[in-house]
Formats: sequence, structure tokens, C-alpha cells
Amino acid sequence: MTEFRNDGDRVIDPEELARNEKKRKKNKKAKGAAKVGIAAAAAVILVAVFAGDSFYQIGEEEQAVLVTMGKPKAVPETGLHFKIPLIQSVHKVNTTIQGFPIGYDMASNNNVEEESLMITSDYNFINVDFFVEYRITEPVQYLYAAGEPEVILKNIAQSAIRTVVGSYQVDDVLTTGKSEIQAKIKDLITQKLEEQDIGIQLVNISMQDSEPPTAEVIQAFKAVENAKQGKETALNNANKYRNEQLPEAEAQADQIIKEAEAQKQTRINEAEAQVARFNAMYEEYRKNPVVTKQRMFYETMEEVLPGMKVVIDSGSGVQKILPLDSFTEETADEQTGSAQAQTEASEEGGR
Repeated sequence: MTEFRNDGDRVIDPEELARNEKKRKKNKKAKGAAKVGIAAAAAVILVAVFAGDSFYQIGEEEQAVLVTMGKPKAVPETGLHFKIPLIQSVHKVNTTIQGFPIGYDMASNNNVEEESLMITSDYNFINVDFFVEYRITEPVQYLYAAGEPEVILKNIAQSAIRTVVGSYQVDDVLTTGKSEIQAKIKDLITQKLEEQDIGIQLVNISMQDSEPPTAEVIQAFKAVENAKQGKETALNNANKYRNEQLPEAEAQADQIIKEAEAQKQTRINEAEAQVARFNAMYEEYRKNPVVTKQRMFYETMEEVLPGMKVVIDSGSGVQKILPLDSFTEETADEQTGSAQAQTEASEEGGR
């Protein structure tokens, strides 16, 4: 049965009302499903975000600080780590060796005069450049003990540099005192860093360059440096010559000493032989004084007058102007035999 209702000028069909109601319910159901899908997608995205924010990676040359409700904790282990999102946060620091210059700009390599210009103990001005190397050893102290740890380190380094350089003369800073100055500056910076405790360790500080502030002074100091180098060269050459000549001189001295010792021993042996000979001769003299005297006389004459021709005159009146040379050769053996016979006769008579 179909009903018609007069609603002003509009006539409403009950079947149309039913279709509209069914369509409205279908649209409402579709909207609900869409909202559920959006909520599910949002939940998935939120879970993914939370899951991604729950892990962090620490590299080989890094350390991390894990902050939980405002309380920091160092995480030195490398690799993958877990954290609670929204409750914990992570701050990473670089633990490799880093550095900065003092006294010059690394980009332009120009001097920064307010940092490099210093005064020495002998009231000379000088430009000195340094390079500071450091690394972070305690990340928690580095992040929370001070606002700008690198600035503090630079101020400490500049103070130490000026203190040490100001205690040396300009010649030492320019030439021979560089190594000693660097060592003292490093010790002073290390001491100050331990007092400050900002989580930074000094690795090294090196003096890059040192020179007077004006060209005229630079030339004068170069001349002094050349003179010092010439002095060192002369000393090295002298030491080299000494090292070359000293062994030879020592060898010659040893040889002279050995020869003197040998000569001394020879003299001693000769003296001892002469003493023994004299003692033996004295014993013979005590036994036969006359014969021994004659024998000593003849031996002495043979030594004193070697090769001389001796003529013995018996006083019988032979003319001295006769040429006796021809006779001496013939009668030399006879005279020698006669002298020996007389000696033997004297010895027998003494016995």
C-alpha cells in the first residue's frame, strides 16, 4: 500500500526515505572505517618513529653521553645501543686528536699579531707561532663542566706560552731553546688542565716559527744565526780532526814509550854487564896486579888507537929518521908475539 503525504508543495515517497536512510548508514560506516585506517597508520608511524629513536650507533672514534632525566652517563663502548625515547637523549663527541693554531691563521697562513707578539726576558719583541693538539678524554666533563672547553684550553695555552717565553732571552727563543721551551709550556698546560678538569687532554704543543717583528731585526738575527752555525761547523771540524789525529798521536806516544823502555832495559843490561866485567877484572887484579895493569893498558890502547902503527924503541941507538914503515908491516906479528910472550912471562912470574 502506497501512502502519499501532502507537505506543502512537496510529496514524500516512503520508499525513497528508506533508500536515503540506507545510504546514510552506509556512508557513516565507510567514514568509520576510514578513521580506523588513519588511526592504524598513525599508530604504525608512531611505532616506527619510537623504534628508530630507541637505538643509536657509536663509531670507532666517538664516545657518547646518555642523559636520563637530566643525569649524564658516559658510554665509551662502540656499536649499537638502546635508549628510551623521550626519556633518554644521546650526545656524541669526537675523541680523535684535534688541534688549533696560536699566532697565525690556518686558512691564510698570516700572523695574528695579538696572539703571536710577545716580549722576552731581555726586553726584546718576537713573533712566535704554536700549534696545539688535544683530544677529549672525558665526554661528561667536556659537555657539562664548562661552556666552551676549547676556548678555555686556548686561553690556558696562551697564558702558558707567554709565561715561558717571557722567561727566556730572545736568542734562546730563536735558536737553541725551542725544545726546552716547548717542554715547559706542555708541562704548564697539563698542570692547568688537571686543575680545571674540563675533560680535555693535551697531546702536544709545537713551536711552528719564531722571528723578530721587523725586517731589519730579522736580518740581524739571521746573521747571528749564521755565525752560530759557523761556530758549530768549526767545532765539529775541530772535533773531527782531533778524533782523526788523536789515535795516531797516541800510537806514536806508545811507540816512543816502548822504545824508551827498551832502551832503558838495554842500558840497564849493559850497565849490569859492565859491573860484572869490572868485578871479574877486579878479582883478577887482586890476584895479579902487574899483569892485569899491563893487560888493561894494552886493551885500552887497542880501543883508543885502532889501526895506528906503533913503533917501540928500545933505546939502543937506532936512528929515528929511518923509514920504519916498511919494517913495521914485516915485524908487526913479531912484536905482537913478543908482547904476548912478555905478558905470559909476567903472569907466570906473578904466580
